[in-house]
Amino acid sequence: MELRQLQYFTAVAEELHFGRAAQRLHIVQSAVSQQVQRLERELGVLLFQRTSRTVVLTPEGRQLLPRALAVLAATDAFTAEARQLAEYGAARPLRLGTGSSLGSRLDVFLDAVAEQDTRLRVQFEKSGREERLRRVRDGRLDAAFVRGAAPQAGLRRLPLWEDRLLVVLPAVHPLAALDPLPLHRLRGLPLRLAPSARESGLSEAVGAACRAAGFEPESGRPNTSLAETLAELAAGEEAWTVLFAASSDLAITRRVACREPAGPPMLLPTGLAVRDDLEPGRLRLLEAACAAAASAIDHDR
Repeated sequence: MELRQLQYFTAVAEELHFGRAAQRLHIVQSAVSQQVQRLERELGVLLFQRTSRTVVLTPEGRQLLPRALAVLAATDAFTAEARQLAEYGAARPLRLGTGSSLGSRLDVFLDAVAEQDTRLRVQFEKSGREERLRRVRDGRLDAAFVRGAAPQAGLRRLPLWEDRLLVVLPAVHPLAALDPLPLHRLRGLPLRLAPSARESGLSEAVGAACRAAGFEPESGRPNTSLAETLAELAAGEEAWTVLFAASSDLAITRRVACREPAGPPMLLPTGLAVRDDLEPGRLRLLEAACAAAASAIDHDR
């Protein structure tokens, strides 16, 4: 049994005329007759008594008519409620957690979101990595930007892009003459990273690259700020740090050297953490936006 058969049945019952019912339904009369007959066969009861001049409901038809009307009313209510939910979903802002600046890549992601739904507003909430992830888990955020590839319990990670990292060291240091620079040559030279590097996944990415090169990096004094660390390296401090290749213009002094690591690039992935049980429509939107943003960034490289 199909809903349209119930629609045709109720239309004929109200008009008591197959022709007028067909006009009301904007279809040909033969289609109405065929579908009503099919419904009668499937139900095993005669709904109408037909003559060449009249159409009347049978006792079974009169008894079933209120049921058919109730089914159609419930279908209309279901459709209306679904549309309201869709409108609410579009009106409710997309709540995203963020930490450090994402630069121009945030524009790429927002463009990708707008391509999926121009009505959707985006709200940002800045906090530490663990707090962002907690807020995603408890539903206060729809998703959160996270760096690093480690999986999170109860969450999935939608890939976005990978940031290439450069080695930064004093220009007067003998290793500055090497470009690309074999990472194993940095063995024993203190590595300066900000205290937040562990939370951001930066220390994990650098550590993994160093271990792949055969050594464990030696921790130096923590960064108080990137600008201060670069200034101290420019003054000749025996140490090294890393910088995003996209931000290498921050090292605007001939006293420091930015060098590509030899071998595989040193990469820090960025993704979007979401719950597996996020509202399906919103999850599909984020999956599509992440895929489009990743593709756009790869194309621009």
